Amino acid sequence: MNALMGRFRGEGLSARIMRSSLLTVGGFGFSQVIRLASNLILTRLLFPEAFGLMALVMVFLMGLGQFSDVGVTPAILQSKRGDDRDFLNTAWTIQVMRGFGLWLVACAAAFPMAWVYDEPQLTHLLPVAALTLLIAGFKPTRMDTANRHLLLGRVTVIDMGVQIIGVLVAVGLAWLTGSVWALVISGVVGGIAEVVVNSTCLPGERNRIRWEKPAAEELINFGKWVFLATIAGFLFSQADKILIGKYLALDDFGVYNIGYFLAAFPMLLGGMVTRKILIPIYRETPPTQSPANFAKLRKMRFAVTAMLMGMVAVFAALGVWLVALMYDPRYAMAGPVIVLLACAQMPMLIVMTYDQAALAAGDSKRFFVLAATRAALMIGCLLVGLETAGLLGAIIGQGAAFVLAYPVVVWLARRMGAWDGLHDAVFAGVGLALASGALWLNWTAILQLAGNTL
Repeated sequence: MNALMGRFRGEGLSARIMRSSLLTVGGFGFSQVIRLASNLILTRLLFPEAFGLMALVMVFLMGLGQFSDVGVTPAILQSKRGDDRDFLNTAWTIQVMRGFGLWLVACAAAFPMAWVYDEPQLTHLLPVAALTLLIAGFKPTRMDTANRHLLLGRVTVIDMGVQIIGVLVAVGLAWLTGSVWALVISGVVGGIAEVVVNSTCLPGERNRIRWEKPAAEELINFGKWVFLATIAGFLFSQADKILIGKYLALDDFGVYNIGYFLAAFPMLLGGMVTRKILIPIYRETPPTQSPANFAKLRKMRFAVTAMLMGMVAVFAALGVWLVALMYDPRYAMAGPVIVLLACAQMPMLIVMTYDQAALAAGDSKRFFVLAATRAALMIGCLLVGLETAGLLGAIIGQGAAFVLAYPVVVWLARRMGAWDGLHDAVFAGVGLALASGALWLNWTAILQLAGNTL
């Protein structure tokens, strides 16, 4: 026990990695427990169409955010000037300007969005919900500084508190109004709380409006490819919501989102860990520098992938049972959706630790190439799947897109010296075995989903 605790103490890289990883996983687990509890309560206070409607709002807001992302956070994490006051204030100024611009765009797009989806409520919901983008522009760069140095303790605790505030507001308003507005307003309140609490509780100087030309040039030069990559990343991660939301009725789309909420837990956790932890690791221990660095990364990669595979296997095997246990019969088809999505995501979990190597090396261009390839494959496979087999085909199409992108992942990882063929082969076999078992266990429910959607 003393030896184990000793690995968590100190300011060395290994200790900071261990602490930050534990805090990230713990914070994410807490976040998902809170989200699940609120989801269970809200599904009883609201109606399935409300979740479908809110999913459309969130897809649009995420699209706005990612279509305008200039990579401020990864720039701070990887830049040699990442601790410089002028650099940080210039980055914060860019964030603030972006936030105001996004809110104005959302207001202008509200009516066209309502017309495209034939949902008049979007005219009013979008401008209010988009206030979260404006508010997010004021988040202090002290959050990025803590991430840069893998000092995430206070940030994690603050995130937990902010989420509790948002959930309490959502549940209270849903109980009082029974309206989708409960979800919208709670998001705005949570955004305000995040900015205020982080600005008050994190150490460091307050950000000021500043425009230093060299800093702006570095941010823009790095961010231009991140900007394009985040557009592609949005299309990759949200294509299912955009296309399935157009093809299916709103209540069926709401059921799909309930299933996605549970099935995506391991992939969301993996994404959070890699974004917060891997850029600092790759920056401080490049795999091309020495065999020892590569060996350390291999060890970390095996541990992360094993953890994520174990989690996704639980959802794949127990998805139908979990939905029957936690939700009323209106959401029954979310069970086989969880099973199929969990199996489809396994190929993505295997390669999740490679992406950030390019950003850590400052090579945002190759990062964009991978993101664009994934987006094109995802949209194409989803369209083919929806046209041929409805919702079932769309889920299978997502898995196909993950597999088809693998050669480009290998290309990027080899360029950065990060590719590990042994790791990929081992977990490809593990994933195939786990998916086969999950499909066998839940075959009856999958046939029911196929019968309802074909």
